Amino acid sequence: MLSAYLEVIRMRFLMMLAYRVNYYSGILIYALNIGSYYFVYKAIYGDTAMIGGLTLGQMTTYVAVSWMGRAFYFNNLDREIANEIRDGSVAIQFIRPYNYVFVKMMQGLGEGVFRLLLFTTPGMVFIWLLLPIKLPTDPGLWVCYFIMLFFSFLINTQLNIITGLFAFFLENNEGLMRMKRVAVDLFSGLIIPISFFPGWSKSVLEWLPFQAITYLPSAVFTGKVTGSAIIQSFGVQLLWFVLLIIPIYALWVKSKTRLFVQGG
Repeated sequence: MLSAYLEVIRMRFLMMLAYRVNYYSGILIYALNIGSYYFVYKAIYGDTAMIGGLTLGQMTTYVAVSWMGRAFYFNNLDREIANEIRDGSVAIQFIRPYNYVFVKMMQGLGEGVFRLLLFTTPGMVFIWLLLPIKLPTDPGLWVCYFIMLFFSFLINTQLNIITGLFAFFLENNEGLMRMKRVAVDLFSGLIIPISFFPGWSKSVLEWLPFQAITYLPSAVFTGKVTGSAIIQSFGVQLLWFVLLIIPIYALWVKSKTRLFVQGG
């Protein structure tokens, strides 16, 4: 069974490889986004040494790492699942000898590995040559970051799967998918670091899973979070990963009694 899931990862990687030109152009687009944010924050900082616990150098690194990390954990599994539910092709998954949800996660992982090797890594090198990014020299910190980045992928994929499975109950969950994407980009700290939010909203966001996707790994990488707080940040990710399994399982069990084909 493990070999079957590994094959799923390999097949998705090869499928993404067929469209690699899109991702090469994506590096340029991400570079423009990061560059735009850099000049915006440079103007905001002015002569101020630190805002929200981050210096301008840390902020530059935070923006670059956050966007390049997004290139790894981002996927469209929610839309894929919703489409398969609407056209009824998901029905065949009920009789196959594997778990549909787990297969989707493996497909997302195959896409993530492709993005990491051919998008995130060359993109980060490209940005490092253009902007004053300060990369950590401690190998242990790199290990911590990549572990946390992997959990960013898991948590974001779990949210995508939950959103996609709602197509069983909403018939058309396009609005929900759009709302989820905006929420992830905004509340995860991708657009604005969570430490920049006002006190009350920051407290609210700390009770939501979004910070575990972008803010916590990037804060560790830039040195804003250090020492025992790194273990605590990883614990938050691990906790949300476990908690999100519950709604996924509940939705999948309930969805088996809700399958219908629109137009069929």
